[in-house]
Amino acid sequence: MRIDRLVSILSVLLQKEKVTVSYLAEKFEVSRRTILRDIESLSKAGIPIVTTQGSGGGVSIMENYKLDKTLLSSQDMHSIIAGLQGLDSVSGSNRYRMLMEKLHVDSSTVSTADNRLMINLSGWNKNAFADKIERIFLAMELGRRVSFRYFAASGESERVIEPYHIIFQWSSWYVWGYCMERQDFRLFRLSRMADLKMLDEPMENRAVPAYQQQNHWDMNHPVEATVRFENSVKWRLIDEWGVDRLQYDGNGDIVVTFTWSDLPSLFHFVLSFGDKAEILSPIEYREQFLQILKKMQKKYDI
Repeated sequence: MRIDRLVSILSVLLQKEKVTVSYLAEKFEVSRRTILRDIESLSKAGIPIVTTQGSGGGVSIMENYKLDKTLLSSQDMHSIIAGLQGLDSVSGSNRYRMLMEKLHVDSSTVSTADNRLMINLSGWNKNAFADKIERIFLAMELGRRVSFRYFAASGESERVIEPYHIIFQWSSWYVWGYCMERQDFRLFRLSRMADLKMLDEPMENRAVPAYQQQNHWDMNHPVEATVRFENSVKWRLIDEWGVDRLQYDGNGDIVVTFTWSDLPSLFHFVLSFGDKAEILSPIEYREQFLQILKKMQKKYDI
């Protein structure tokens, strides 16, 4: 991280006429002594740094030593800032803030009204993902395997994988890697992982295929059903399928025929609408769903 900090300090000095050692120490969350060592390292690298003492003193770069302005347009820079903000919203470190420093971004202006695009990927519990993401990043950088307990519809299992990508997809965070148990590449949802640890075991030098989104939906046993929804839940259906996919019956209710990954998942989806949804066909799904409702009713019989 020291190289990142040195580059970030240099970027700050290029943007500002003069700053104090205390300012830099607070900004990068290190001691004054560490900043002084960093300034000495930059001087040895040939950067003409000037240090003045007393009132109004500080650290600066010799006058006329400036880099050309970035070739990025204002719109380009705002797009980059938005992306970095999104990553920083789930980060457990200051790596993305340092990257913004390298891009000559003043952190005091990052969240202004001028930035029309704002991205927050943290969810309700940022800490639930930040630690996992940082541990997986470290494992990828060091080429190490990770282990964790995983909770899925098929049950609980212990997994060891070689992580290759951290992915934000389908409104959730995932890690994609080679599963030692399955001897194949798999996608794991971070929220379903527990006891995540980096192992001393090195990753193998294997051929890694390009990540393909469509390959990871569990569609081994897809099912198709027609379901009628009350108009009051239209907003949820638009989230799922968009406006153009919806069709209406004579009563103004919404009727949708769709394919789902498996039958239990289909039933869970329909149940989430309470009495606002009804399976119309096929008849065998309707009958199986009725049996589930009867079992539920028994739990609440007085």
